[in-house]
Amino acid sequence: MARTDSAIDPPGLAARRIAVDILDGVLRRHRPLDEQLEERAAHPDFAALAHRDRALVRALVTVVLRRLGTLRHLLGHWLKLPADAPRVETALLLGAAQILWLEVPDHAAVDLAVRLVQAERRAARYAGLVNAVLRRVAREGAQFLATVDTIALDTPEWLMARWVKNYGAETARAIAVANGQEPALDLTVKNDPELWARALGGRVLLTGSVRAIVHGPISQLPGYGEGAWWVQDAAAALPAKLFGDVRGRSVADLCAAPGGKTAQLTAAGARVIAVDRAPGRLERLQQNLARL
Repeated sequence: MARTDSAIDPPGLAARRIAVDILDGVLRRHRPLDEQLEERAAHPDFAALAHRDRALVRALVTVVLRRLGTLRHLLGHWLKLPADAPRVETALLLGAAQILWLEVPDHAAVDLAVRLVQAERRAARYAGLVNAVLRRVAREGAQFLATVDTIALDTPEWLMARWVKNYGAETARAIAVANGQEPALDLTVKNDPELWARALGGRVLLTGSVRAIVHGPISQLPGYGEGAWWVQDAAAALPAKLFGDVRGRSVADLCAAPGGKTAQLTAAGARVIAVDRAPGRLERLQQNLARL
């Protein structure tokens, strides 16, 4: 997307520009979201944002992806998206998500979405369309959502079918509801879980993991740079604990990336041989271990 001089950008435009770039990476180039967020954290454009705008980028991207099925159903009900300018859809998704779920003032969401498409050569001629559609979303979007099953729309059919088969319809729907909410982040810490729970605004679980709701890039959190903790689901941290005292023992960790169990076992004093068959995942494993 063409860049404008950030000195004259209206408030919030730079954050939305970055959010559009990330969404395009996920939706058009099929790149993992976490990978892009971490890359952005080191980019000068992102570093120049205020803390609240860095958190806004993550909020914008995650709400669009969580509500993608509903958003596309809503927009598809009112227009046929232009095939020659995919950024138009991204701007519409972003604008509609702000209006319907993020409580951004309607006029700000519309204006900034229009500015995003005006800055893109192939999309600029659709600025009027974006303006008209988002104004309609502001007028009629909430009423439209009340008439559809947003849980079903936001859950891939194949995934819902698998859940229903394994757990039954009622539990499957409960899982889908939980899947649409802001997830907590589980961390394994090297030392003093209580200290890091306070520092990160979280709590210590019975298993010793720290659970927190995180806004913004993980690499910007206290303790990340020092390697004081690593991201690891609380359930994934249990197997290594079951070994008991592993000091001085040799352990093979197969399919080791991204490295949570390897780090956990190493911190406990084990000699770990970490193996992964995917070169990209192995590189990520090496990067994570270098930080720790």
